[in-house]
Amino acid sequence: MKMKRFIAAEMRDAMQQVSDALGPDALILSSRKTDDGAEIIAAVDYEEDLRNAGSATLAEPSETHPETPQAAATPAAETIECAAAALPSPAAAGESSLHEVRAEIRALRSMLEVPLSQLAWDEVRRREPVRAWIIKRLGAMQVHPVIANLVADGVTEINDETQGWQQAMSILEGLLPAEQDDLLLNGGTVALVGPTGVGKTTTIAKLAARFAMQHGRRHVALVSMDHYRIGAHEQLRTYGRLLGVPVHIAGDELELQAVLKQMHDRKLVLIDTAGTSQRDIELPEKYTALGSGATDIRRYLVLSATGAADLTDDIVESFSRIGPEKCILTKLDEATAIGGVLSVLIKHRLPLAWTGNGQQVPDDFHPARARQLVRLADELAGPEDTVQNESSWLHAMRPLGGDAHAQQHV
Repeated sequence: MKMKRFIAAEMRDAMQQVSDALGPDALILSSRKTDDGAEIIAAVDYEEDLRNAGSATLAEPSETHPETPQAAATPAAETIECAAAALPSPAAAGESSLHEVRAEIRALRSMLEVPLSQLAWDEVRRREPVRAWIIKRLGAMQVHPVIANLVADGVTEINDETQGWQQAMSILEGLLPAEQDDLLLNGGTVALVGPTGVGKTTTIAKLAARFAMQHGRRHVALVSMDHYRIGAHEQLRTYGRLLGVPVHIAGDELELQAVLKQMHDRKLVLIDTAGTSQRDIELPEKYTALGSGATDIRRYLVLSATGAADLTDDIVESFSRIGPEKCILTKLDEATAIGGVLSVLIKHRLPLAWTGNGQQVPDDFHPARARQLVRLADELAGPEDTVQNESSWLHAMRPLGGDAHAQQHV
């Protein structure tokens, strides 16, 4: 482990020195205010070395991890070398011991970073109260901290909460990839994909009804490939009878191609697929029928607005393997917060085409509008003082470089 001491006039400047010299994974050992300003002692642990070590003796940190030029150039940094012998030898302790060491390091980092985060957050609230208030309010909306950072960075009205918030909402609207969709204008062959229970079948009925109203029912056909859910075929057939459009069943790739060939004169063909778990390792193989044949099948990913952000992110990540063109957000009427889901769409740059807010066919179905969705996220948010552990939002003040994965998508 290598430790460094950083001194700066302000705590935020010292934190920036830590980030520049040691990176976002630096372990904060202590922090305090001094006569010269603020002092932080931070360290870098060598978990990667432990993971890759194959000998009984760990290499000295100074040999395996030489100080970077950037760290060496920091005027206030003083290097203190810790003895590598303090950590057990990988060969002697075994893999289980390495896991224990890593767990202890993570626990120590978590324990020490909490008070430091609170100090830094207090400093931001003192020096930039409007910025801190905006970030906290975005937190109440459940907007991801990296997105909140991006929004707060763009706000220039830093002395007025009302004007600053209006500007923040406009910036968030600009980040949300809501796009006008030509599906109801030009038609096509479209498959709705996604996990179970997000409302794919109801969404198909809404799309079919809208298209039939504009172009006539003779131009619409429905296809069911959901042979897993009990009653799935009958549900789609019921919608077909009500709308006056044909419904076909396709159990595999050959049957699907035969149906599509038969329906070649239909302007809009909507395919209802079986719900698939995002954790299914065979997920891409289950949609191979959509990627073969002469017909170009567009894929729309259906997401529920009631899903947690982490779950939605996992779903979008998994279904990205089958190449969804756009997405549809359903169950807005049931959601208690949508800031997290909107953050996922921003992160993955997944175009949002349509939204659903009820079971009424076809009334509860609308083109996606960024302004309306951002305003809804604000309306659904609780008061700012409901944000738990506001110091955890400290990394929202860090550059996006601190979250490489999110920076890649934002």
